[in-house]
Amino acid sequence: MTPDELRAAIKSDPENAPYTAAGWEPLYTAGPTARVVVVGQAPGRKAQESGVPWRDASGAKLCDWMGVSDELFHDPSAFAIVPMDFYYPGKGTTGDLPPRPGFAEKWHPPILNDMPQVRLTLLIGAYAQKHYLGARRAHSLTETVRGWRGYLPEYFPLVHPSPLNFRWQAKNPWFVDEAVPELRAAVAAALA
Repeated sequence: MTPDELRAAIKSDPENAPYTAAGWEPLYTAGPTARVVVVGQAPGRKAQESGVPWRDASGAKLCDWMGVSDELFHDPSAFAIVPMDFYYPGKGTTGDLPPRPGFAEKWHPPILNDMPQVRLTLLIGAYAQKHYLGARRAHSLTETVRGWRGYLPEYFPLVHPSPLNFRWQAKNPWFVDEAVPELRAAVAAALA
C-alpha cells in the first residue's frame, strides 16, 4: 500500500467516519527515510485544526530536549510523528480524552513497516509506553522514564513536554540533568 493509499484507508475506516465527515485529516507524518519516530498520545484541538502536530509550546520544549530545530523536527525525511490516535479525541473532565483503544494496534504497523531506517522511537506519555513497552515498563510513568537506559537503543520513554508538567519536572530534576543530555545524544546518533 502506498502512503497515499494508506492515508485514504485511514480516512475511509468506518471508525474514523465522524472525523472524516468533519473534514479532519489524520494527523501524522511519516517518510520512508525517517530515523526517529515520535509517538505521543493524540493531537490536541489546535494541532488538529492547524494540521501541524507539535507546533506549540510543548513542541518547542520537545525540540529543546532533543536539541533539534522545529524545521528539522517537522521534516518527515528525519522524523516521523505517529501518535497513538491520529484525531483529536475531545475534551474530558481533566484534559483531553485518551486515544481510542485499538487505533495504534491497527494503524501503526503499516506505517512503521514503510520506514526501514528508523533507529529510535520516543515514547511520550503512558499510553505510548504501555503500548510499546508492555510488561517491560515500570509501575509508574516516572519510573519508566527514570529507567530510560534500559529501553535503549530502540526506545526512549519521556514525560509529556507540556508547560503544565512543570511540577513533575521540579520534583524530578534528574530528568533535565541526566535524561535530556542522553536524549540529545540518542537523537543525534539516530539522525547521523
